[in-house]
Order: sequence, then structure tokens, then C-alpha cells
Amino acid sequence: MATQVEAAKRGQITEEMKTVAKCEDESPQAICQRIAEGTVIITRNIKRDNVHPVGVGKGLRTKVNANIGTSPDLCDLKLEIAKAEVAVRYGADTIMDLSTAGNLDEIRKAIIAAVNVPIGTVPIYQAAVEAAKKKGAIIHMTEDDMFKTIEKHAMDGVDFMTVHCGVTHQIIKKLAKHPRLMGVVSRGGAFLAAWMLHHNRENPLYANYDYLLELAKKYDFVISLGDGLRPGCIFDSTDWAQIQELFNIGELVKRARAANVQVMVEGPGHLPLNDVAVNVQLEKSICGGAPLYVLGPVVTEIAPGYDHIVGAIGGALAGLAGADFLCYLTPAEHLGLPSLEDVKEGVIATKIAAHAADIAKLGRKAAMRDLAMVKARANLNWKGQFENAIDPEKAKKFHERIKSKSLEACSMCSEYCAIKNFEMALEEAGQCL
Repeated sequence: MATQVEAAKRGQITEEMKTVAKCEDESPQAICQRIAEGTVIITRNIKRDNVHPVGVGKGLRTKVNANIGTSPDLCDLKLEIAKAEVAVRYGADTIMDLSTAGNLDEIRKAIIAAVNVPIGTVPIYQAAVEAAKKKGAIIHMTEDDMFKTIEKHAMDGVDFMTVHCGVTHQIIKKLAKHPRLMGVVSRGGAFLAAWMLHHNRENPLYANYDYLLELAKKYDFVISLGDGLRPGCIFDSTDWAQIQELFNIGELVKRARAANVQVMVEGPGHLPLNDVAVNVQLEKSICGGAPLYVLGPVVTEIAPGYDHIVGAIGGALAGLAGADFLCYLTPAEHLGLPSLEDVKEGVIATKIAAHAADIAKLGRKAAMRDLAMVKARANLNWKGQFENAIDPEKAKKFHERIKSKSLEACSMCSEYCAIKNFEMALEEAGQCL
């Protein structure tokens, strides 16, 4: 079976391309052309039957991912499935399973079966966790462990995988001598950095990248080139380590495209506002317009408990600058494992950021729901407002919390409602004319 890239390069329109085109109000031919050039990817593993293909990239809606997963401090499969379902209900386009505790194979398969959106994973997590359990330490995982885990995830139907291939031995050795304020904050990047320092060898995912491409082509999963050296604070933003990894990733993007493998690039985590657009433009330039997947970005360090808002601010600016895919942050970011309510809040905040960026990028096509909301507001049509709200239940709850004496207006303005009074003034003026 041909991969999406192989089909696109032949001008063949696949069913997945048709599905994406319909969802995006684009022509299948346009989707096909962008896949061929590598500026759009479709997240769908050929082993997965229950997934709704999602397109990410140039000219498409900005997508939102929600991370879920167990930890050694709380391992509850039912809870994680409920998180996945809540995330999808409130608009997440994809889910990533980042589990590090329990039966990881069972958890992954259960999440894949529970929702019909694309599923992503970070296979190095499982390889590292199992090495720690069976061999006593993460650094004892082998190259074989890493690649067998990747193929296991592919065989289970994982649609996209984060692999930290751009973290090289040379960068890590230099970083050890010239440390940053926050070091390596990527969990997968830290696992690989520790492995390289212990064994004094190159990153197996970089050294054996051609084999990784073979696996990705076999199952047509998307390679998401992870930013293992992303800045962990705004003071490490756009430093030499981050940029050197990005240059490595740029070369890896070219090799993936030549191998007919779909690839996207993960962007930095913590950036001051004035660095956000620059970082997006750097990625797009260095990586040939490959779809960009960003975490946040986080634009200030002082808002624990509110990092979903911080991430939405950074995400909206990144989306406006050309980022294609936003990974949510929840109110629990930097603090602990998110609850069901945290997941909901994180998804909604990130959906707002993505939608705001799309209004600017895609114009009226992205703003039709906003237009419907405006018309409902102009007519004091509360039912219409709730129907077009991103969270109808919350909007209705707030509206009904204090009953207004005015039957039409809300309790903020009541009988002094600007819309109602201006409408009455127009009616009176009309009678006098």
C-alpha cells in the first residue's frame, strides 16, 4: 500500500485526503499537492481503522492536541480514558498518551480503542520505564529496546510519534560544559541525554534514522521530530542548543521527505512574547515549511495554576505567525497530573487560541461561527448565543446565575442594556421621521 506521500507525489487522491479536504473546505487537489511538498501531513496509521484522519499544516485550521497519561503517583486507566473522552468532547483534534506507569501496552491500546481521533505517543518513555524496571536504570535501555518499542506502537496503530532525533552527542557534551538555567526539560530528551553521556555514544535515533524512516514508511505514521532541547524558561529562549537542534531537525526533515515519510517539527516551549514569531519563522525557514507543533509557548514563568491561559496567549501568537498545531497546557502544568476539569479547561483555552489565530489566518471561512454569535447577540437571542459558544454549559450557567429583571437582557446591564436601548431609540426616531 502506498503511503500518503507516495500517493500525493503521483497525484493520486486518497480517501484520507478527501476526508481532510471536506473538513477543511479545501479541494482534494490542494491537499494532495501540499502533502507532496511536505507542508501538510495527515495523521493516520494504516493499522488503525477507527480513526478520523486529521490534516495539519499550510492553509488548514490550527489543530489542538491534549496530553493524557498515567504517572507513578496516579495510575488509573479509567480516569485516563475519561480524560481522552472529555478532551475530544471539548474539541481536541488529537490525543497523546504519555503514560509512564501501569501496563503501558494495555493503556495505549485502550486509549486507541476509546476515541476516534489520531493518537500520538513518545515511545522512548516506555523504553526507558521498562529498562528502569527490568535492568535497574534508564541508561541500560538498548538501541534494540528503543526501536522495538517504536515498532510496537506502530503495530498498535499509533498515528504520530515524537522522536527526539535532533539531540546529538555533540550538543549534549557541550551543554554539560556550558549549562543553561533550566538544562534539559524534555523528558524524552533528558532520557536520551543521560544515555549518551553514560555510554559516550551518539543518539541511536539520530545514528539509525534511516531505520526509523523505514518503520514510519511501513506503517505510514507521522514522525514528529521532538524538540528535546527546547528552552525550559524564557531566559533560555532561542539559545545555541535549541538552534543547533533545529538545524539538525531541518536536515532530518529533508531525509524524511526524500524517503516519502510524513514529518512535522515540534517547537519550543518557553519564549518571551517577542521571540514567538521569530521562532516560528526560523522553524519554517530551516525546515522547509514543515508543519510546526508547539507546546504553548509559555510566555511568562509566574502563573502556576493559570498556565493554560499563559499557553493560550503564546499559542495564539504562534498560530498567527504560522504554527499549525498547538499542544494544550492545563492549569496543573508544572504542578501535577491534571484532573478531568483541568483537561477540559486546557482544551478550551487552547481551542480559543487556535480559533483566534485562524480568524486572522483564514479570514471569514474561520469566522462563520463568530458571525452567527454576533447576530444572536445583536438580537438578544440567548439560545443562539449558547449554541455558538465554545462551552455552552458554562455560558448558560453564568447567564442564569443572577436572573435579570429585564426579560431580554443579562444581569450586567439589565434595563440599561445598550443593545436594547439603542434599538428602542431607533424605533422612536423612526416614528418621528
